[in-house]
Amino acid sequence: MKAQYKHLYEKFGLNVVYYRKMKKLTQLQLAELIDIDRSHISAIELGNVGVSFDVIFKMCEVLEITPKQLFDFRD
Repeated sequence: MKAQYKHLYEKFGLNVVYYRKMKKLTQLQLAELIDIDRSHISAIELGNVGVSFDVIFKMCEVLEITPKQLFDFRD
């Protein structure tokens, strides 16, 4: 990840947290539903890692949102 994009990864992560909490899911529950490790969810939410399209699409299915919503960053 390039340092110049770190703030965007963090905004994406904040959206994941927001929609996860809207569904009243823990990190572990979301991770199990997406079939990834809980530590990976944590890293995504903190903006420390990139995310594959497969994970994004599965996350959207589970959270019942569109990919656009995950990328609609608030200021």
